[in-house]
Amino acid sequence: MSENPSDPRAARARHDELARILRDARYRYDVLSDPPMPDADYDALFRELESLEAQHPELVTATSPTQQVGSAPSGAFPPFEHLQPMLSLDNAFSREELEAWAQRVVRGLEAAGDGLEADDEASEPPRFTCELKIDGVGVNLVYRGGVLATAATRGNGVTGENVTAQILTIDDVPYRLDVDDPPEVLEVRGEVYYPLEAFDAMNEARIERGEAAFMNPRNAASGALRQKDPEVTRDRPLAVWCHGLGTVQSTTFERHSQALGWLRDAGLPTDPQTAVVTTVDEVWDFIERWTGARHDVSYEIDGVVIKVDDLAQRDRLGFTARAPRWAIAYKMPPIEQATTLEAIELNVGRTGKATPFARLDPVLVSGTTITYATLHNEIQVHAKDVRVGDTVMVRRAGDVIPEVVGPVLSERPDDAQPWSMPADCPFCGQPLVRPEGEAHHFCENVDCPNRLLESLAHLAGRSALDIEGLGEQTVELLVAEGLVQDLADVFRLHEHRDDLLALEKWGAKRVDNLLAGIDAGRRQSLDRILVALNIRHLGPTYAKTLVRALPSLQAIRDADPETLEAIDGIGPTIASAVHSWFTTPRNAELVDDLIALGITTEAASDTGASGDATLLDGWTVVVTGTLERFTRDEAKEALESRGAKVTGSVSGRTSVVVAGESPGSKRDKAESLGVPVADEAAFEHLLEHGELPDA
Repeated sequence: MSENPSDPRAARARHDELARILRDARYRYDVLSDPPMPDADYDALFRELESLEAQHPELVTATSPTQQVGSAPSGAFPPFEHLQPMLSLDNAFSREELEAWAQRVVRGLEAAGDGLEADDEASEPPRFTCELKIDGVGVNLVYRGGVLATAATRGNGVTGENVTAQILTIDDVPYRLDVDDPPEVLEVRGEVYYPLEAFDAMNEARIERGEAAFMNPRNAASGALRQKDPEVTRDRPLAVWCHGLGTVQSTTFERHSQALGWLRDAGLPTDPQTAVVTTVDEVWDFIERWTGARHDVSYEIDGVVIKVDDLAQRDRLGFTARAPRWAIAYKMPPIEQATTLEAIELNVGRTGKATPFARLDPVLVSGTTITYATLHNEIQVHAKDVRVGDTVMVRRAGDVIPEVVGPVLSERPDDAQPWSMPADCPFCGQPLVRPEGEAHHFCENVDCPNRLLESLAHLAGRSALDIEGLGEQTVELLVAEGLVQDLADVFRLHEHRDDLLALEKWGAKRVDNLLAGIDAGRRQSLDRILVALNIRHLGPTYAKTLVRALPSLQAIRDADPETLEAIDGIGPTIASAVHSWFTTPRNAELVDDLIALGITTEAASDTGASGDATLLDGWTVVVTGTLERFTRDEAKEALESRGAKVTGSVSGRTSVVVAGESPGSKRDKAESLGVPVADEAAFEHLLEHGELPDA
């Protein structure tokens, strides 16, 4: 934060500069869904402006960003004037600021309580509701006689944009409230958000298609709401949490928590994590708990909103020009930060995919120092227009690999040049090739040293041969010692027992356990053998599908693309990848070696499973958490190939929630709604039989 200029002319100049920067940033954030800076930078500039106005009150005007809410509507949709203004919230960034707000609340109630009877609830100490602050898009839902009449964006707080048709495509939003005697008018405030799993899956699909990935869930949600065609919005799995009320006619509530319970019973989604507490210590406990667990929920949060629960007390506290005095938002540390992009380098993975990544000036993001971040592929680098030397915004949310969101163009060096994919692999010197219709470049040399390391680690992984003791460090050691030079060499290690015993710190027990694990891996099922071969696009689900139709390794080797594509569930992309892999001479040589070394070549007789494309007709399924045998895309493909609909959010219409490790709040929401929850074993039973196993 800059020092406040004491000279009035300097103060006015700085005030005008800050106001201009903040107005532009707010417009780009609210209307264009294209923020020019991290939230933390915006907050710092806003606080500087507030401090400057506190020192120089004559600078405060009605058009100052400190006195305004949001941005004016863009004009792309019909305007809608809110029945009650949608205001902003003041922010707190420390416990001291939170306690100062709570003290102002108490003083305000004491000042407003003169003449109240002793038993009047408005004179009692305030209780607080603590709500997770969803990083989404504010909306206003107006129900008349229990039927949704209008849905609008926040806009400038007084006038928003009418997006009723778009909101009605969201499963979470009921058209008619589930109550016998609905209020004549009910104005519901909520937040539209993108469930993180659905957002990540959508971005992965866009990247694979060579399309630009969305910057973050909040911007993606905002962009989806502003689609002129509601059918485009329908294709985006948006969700809503409702967190408050505006105007209410013919129905009264005494407490905010009571109103939230009523909304939930009426069919509107409210966040189950909300809590009512009585002291600031309890508020701080809630904040600390969720700051540490912010990635445990299925939506993105950037803070905690604290509100006075008693509505009569709220009335007595009132509002400032832009915010209620009875609420405040505690802002958590940001998950986006700005830093310098020092270099763009390349990694080559197990299938040969060449992935550019950024080497960064180390920056602390969400409690972790980030030095490297993915850039996905050349198309994404060009779409984001990031260049070496740029100041870039870096994002890290939960366990997601850090990524570069985009450049801060106003800080770009004059000599920054666009980046292009190098012609040759940096590890083996062979040409990098971008296949027709693909977004990624590939090194097609199966003996590329970097491919080999990653291929060996994958071969030993749980979804492939599950060889215990053959982790990344062991793989690197075996390759460095010259004991393994391709995948087949893993199954020749029994010939090198003495060499293994000679390795530093390797005893007979470790060596024998490794060799036993390798021998067991040799006898794994044919579908797992296929996964271990690192064939592009062929994961566990597609491998099982392939083996059901062609139950021998030789049959798969001999199949032409047309035969492969004709298999139900195997499309042209996978068919082409499988045929191309097996007809590559070096790969054919590798398979011959593996067969000679005794790997499984025939499918077990019980491998078959129903391939009925209508087996799960009418089922709506949510997949959450991490599964051992399926990636998220593979689980979705397995369900959709059997006729199920896969969605990103849980509602009363969800048939089952498939929950792997670390499922987050979706499991809790399913249990609260009475929706069945299936583990991975039950999921596989569902795919096989079209029903959940008996409890």
